[in-house]
Amino acid sequence: MSTLSRPGNTSTVLASLRVSFGIPLLIVASLLSISGIAQAASMENYQAIPAGSIDSVLSAGRGLSNLPVKINAFYLRTQPVTTAEFFAFTKAHPEWEKANIPSIFADESYLSQIPDTGPEASQADTPVTQVSWFAAQAYCESEGGRLPSWYEWEYVAAADETHADARKDPKWRAKILSWYSQPGSSSPVKVGGAPNYYGISNMHGLIWEWVDDFNALLVSADSRNQGDPDQLQYCGAGAISLQDRDNFAILMRVALLSAMNGANTTRQLGFRCAKNLPQEKP
Repeated sequence: MSTLSRPGNTSTVLASLRVSFGIPLLIVASLLSISGIAQAASMENYQAIPAGSIDSVLSAGRGLSNLPVKINAFYLRTQPVTTAEFFAFTKAHPEWEKANIPSIFADESYLSQIPDTGPEASQADTPVTQVSWFAAQAYCESEGGRLPSWYEWEYVAAADETHADARKDPKWRAKILSWYSQPGSSSPVKVGGAPNYYGISNMHGLIWEWVDDFNALLVSADSRNQGDPDQLQYCGAGAISLQDRDNFAILMRVALLSAMNGANTTRQLGFRCAKNLPQEKP
C-alpha cells in the first residue's frame, strides 16, 4: 500500500522517548508491555475491507496528477472505541490511567470527562474522546491491531450506504457538511447507526478520529505550536499540497490532524482500530 511516512509503532516511539527525555526505564518497560504482549482480540468488532484504490485529497508528493493510491485489504473496527471499552483497557493496563500516564504521552485534559470510578451510564456507549495518539495506539495494540493510516481511513470514509465512493454526490457532501458546521462543544452521542457500503458506522457525524500517520499530513509543523487544540480545528492545512478542494469536509479533518501532536487531546477526537489481514502461508 502506498503510505505517507509514519511516526513508527508505539514500541519504537516509546523507546526513543526514553533516550530523548530520560523517562525512567521502569515506566517505559511497563508501557512497552502493551505492544510486546498484544492479545489476540475477538474479530467480532471488525469488518474486512476489500483492496482498492482512492484518489486522495493529498498529493503526497506525487504531483498534480495525483495518481490513485493503492489500498491493500485490511480489517477496520465497525464503530469507534467506546468510553466503557477504553476505561476497561486502562484498568487492565493502569499505566494508561490519567493519574499515572506521563505528561509526554498525554496532556492535562486526557480522559478528563471520565470520573475516576468509571464512566456514567450515559457515557458508556459514547465514543471515547480526550485521548492522545499514544494512548489510542496502545489500545489498538492491546487488541493485536493498530490505528488506520490516513489513506485507509479516507478510503472507507468516502463511502455512503450504497456506493464505495460517494464524494461526487452533492447530496452526500451536504449531509456531511451539515455535521461539520455544528458547534464542537457538545458531547458525542452513542456509537452506532446505519453502516456505510463497507459495513462501517460513524465515519462522519460523530467524532474526529486519530490516524496512525497523522503527523505526516503536514509539511511544516508550525501549526502544532499555537495553543489549545480545540481551537485549531480549521487551521494548519495550508502547507499541504491538496487535490479536490471542493471536498471541504475531508480537508477539515486534515486541518485538525495536522495541527496536533501525539500528546494532544480534544473533546471531539477519538479513534477506531485497524488490523492487517493474516499473512498467507506459502
